[in-house]
Amino acid sequence: MKLSLAYRTAESLLAGIPLRWAHSCRVFEQARVLAPVLGADEEVVRVAAILHDVGYAPSAVDTGQHMIDGARYLRRIGVDAEVCSLVAYHSSSEWEAAELGLSAALSEFRRPPSELLDAITYCDLTSGPDGTVVDPVSRLDEVLRRYGTGHVVHRAVSAARPALLAMVDRVAKRLAESGGA
Repeated sequence: MKLSLAYRTAESLLAGIPLRWAHSCRVFEQARVLAPVLGADEEVVRVAAILHDVGYAPSAVDTGQHMIDGARYLRRIGVDAEVCSLVAYHSSSEWEAAELGLSAALSEFRRPPSELLDAITYCDLTSGPDGTVVDPVSRLDEVLRRYGTGHVVHRAVSAARPALLAMVDRVAKRLAESGGA
């Protein structure tokens, strides 16, 4: 899927969810910042970045796990398998799928290469819910506060936190080494 079509698709699906759209736009911009370390993978990461949360759109909801739902929706409309896998696996998806008993559904998608999964997760965790750039620790704290201790997302993010921060750190290191932002 071309970048312009991906942008229009995400915008049409998320227009009714303004904060989710603002967040997705920042994730997209963060992917642009990663251009020095993405090389030939820049476009696939940018496409996945703008589409990463389409699973929240009412027309995409299937399992209730937005990563899987977004990836399934994108697959149905013919989006490239690599983009679908990045959407399916971004951030704490594997932990959340395990909590929900959806690991088999997640496995419908091939796990993306670590460097690309790190990149999309970096973009997500450095983007606030209102579209601002945030520190990943603050972002994870905000997610935990928003969902509360009994919620599946809280449990998944709590378990995933060390791995997620390691992903962000790997990308930040690569970016610094490249002379990027």
